[in-house]
Amino acid sequence: MRGKDKLLETVDATPLLRVQALRALATQQPVFVAISDHQEERKAVLSGLDVTILTVHNASEGMSGTLRDAVAQLPDADAFMVMLGDLVGIKTTDLQKVLDARQHHRDYLIWRGATDSSEPGHPIIFDASLRPLFADISGDNGAEMVVKSLRNQVFLVPLDGRRARLDLDTPEEWEAWRNSSDIT
Repeated sequence: MRGKDKLLETVDATPLLRVQALRALATQQPVFVAISDHQEERKAVLSGLDVTILTVHNASEGMSGTLRDAVAQLPDADAFMVMLGDLVGIKTTDLQKVLDARQHHRDYLIWRGATDSSEPGHPIIFDASLRPLFADISGDNGAEMVVKSLRNQVFLVPLDGRRARLDLDTPEEWEAWRNSSDIT
């Protein structure tokens, strides 16, 4: 992003991070947002929302450091969902589809959003029994090693189009997305 913070890019005049938090809040589930120590702008865009900010100290290690720190701070629950803040296409209905899949397919340990062509993506719900595995993740692949080790316990939830994987990493990608018909 050439120094710009993509979570502060705007979607319909609202910073993406706030949009994503509002989408998550609309599921009526508790929402926790992982933010590293010195990202005051990110914290500011969440002002007034009923979210709990989890301060992570190892974000410089990549996605795994962030997840490791954040999961360790979560309260006890039967499961937890990981939603990447930069997947601009994820909607509340997508989050709800994955939540519903967990309710209807209880024989699994992981419920994962996928593209309409079955490419695995996000969001992902992990059964609480998997929390200890997050203590050992490393690198910038997030929880991929956890998911791969349990591939037979993953239930894929198809979401419309490529929303489960739509990640905009350059100003040009953002501009193309804003000019496309996929903005809603």
